[in-house]
Amino acid sequence: MTRFLRLLAVLAPALWLAVPAAAQDMLDMVDLKSEAFTKAEMSRADIEAGLAKLKEGEKLDLTGKALNGLDLSGMDLRRTVLQSARLMMVNLKGANLEGVNLDSSWSLNSDLTGVNLKGASMFGTQLVGSKLDGADMTGARVAGDFSKASMTNVTLDGADLSADEKNQSMGLMRGTFRSTNLDGASFKGANLKRAMLEFASLKGADLTGVSLLESEIAGADLTGANVSGADFAGADVNSAKIGAMKNAEGAKNLDQAKNLDKAYR
Repeated sequence: MTRFLRLLAVLAPALWLAVPAAAQDMLDMVDLKSEAFTKAEMSRADIEAGLAKLKEGEKLDLTGKALNGLDLSGMDLRRTVLQSARLMMVNLKGANLEGVNLDSSWSLNSDLTGVNLKGASMFGTQLVGSKLDGADMTGARVAGDFSKASMTNVTLDGADLSADEKNQSMGLMRGTFRSTNLDGASFKGANLKRAMLEFASLKGADLTGVSLLESEIAGADLTGANVSGADFAGADVNSAKIGAMKNAEGAKNLDQAKNLDKAYR
């Protein structure tokens, strides 16, 4: 059973993306507080020592490492590789992860408040239920699951949250923000094509110049959001609080949005 749990801890991110419902059912069968999901292979001191030994141009490869439960707050982790790393319930508050590869990493219920994720690669990353309030994700490549995460005042200017249409071996990957709190977030010029934002809260968010082509915005709250230049062609805005419909609270600069008449309601 222990070997099964360890294997599941490694495969769960991929399963969640490939068949979300089936993966969730499987996870419900095991104890996420078990050693397989909470044990860390390294300590903060180990990581600091590894970084200190790096030569110019080298990176500390933590691919697939279990770092569950560690306090990595405030650390400069720019010279690490965290691909497929397990970061369950990790404290990364204020850490610097600029440009870091976090592809397929699993960071459920972690604290990334105020973290620097500029230009980071987050393809297939799982951050369900995590805190990313005030995080800077400018220019990041995001095609992971942030459902039910708290992302108030996060900066996603120029980020690419669109569906990944080239690497579909595990199905179409896209930025998933279902029921996520994105109040006050800045998305200026971001690519949210086919992003999943159902029932997300985007109150007061800046969506200036954003591409929302074929995105899922049903039930989302865009009250007070700036949608100047945002392209809604093919987007599903059914029951969304976006304005221009009876008894709906409005977004700002709705008259400057593009192709709202081509959205699905």
